[in-house]
Amino acid sequence: MFEQVRAIALIGLLLPLPASAQGLVTVREISYDMALAMATTAIERCRSQGFKIGVSVVDRGGHVLVTLRDHGAAHHTVELAQRKAYTSRVFRQTTRAFSQRLLDNPISRGLGTTTGVVATLGGLPIKLGDETIGGIGVSGAPGGENDEACAQAGLDKVADLLR
Repeated sequence: MFEQVRAIALIGLLLPLPASAQGLVTVREISYDMALAMATTAIERCRSQGFKIGVSVVDRGGHVLVTLRDHGAAHHTVELAQRKAYTSRVFRQTTRAFSQRLLDNPISRGLGTTTGVVATLGGLPIKLGDETIGGIGVSGAPGGENDEACAQAGLDKVADLLR
């Protein structure tokens, strides 16, 4: 029996792969340095307005690359920033647009219960052309518009690298 299984496995290894399965897949990723530049810029922007925030940058897989919490920012800002960044990455849209999507379309409302997702302003997707390669989220500034503006400052810092 073992020999039959082994023979089948060997035959499987000898069969040619379909063209779509041959070779490597190349993906573009956000570097740690780029993520850190975005996060520190977001904090600096919010600081200049007297806001204490948490900021998070996630990669194409939604995994945290950088999370920072400014002095005096509430502890919960870290979790919310991570969830905003993740939501923007996973749904490839701002958390503002995602929130509106849930309000406008009752069928989509179940998406709001997905683990790690949050429907509130302050998360932006990081795009390279039409490809979403990450997300940035900010939490702690008064009003979602201020969170969003600080996240946008972080994106603007690296805009030339995302062209």
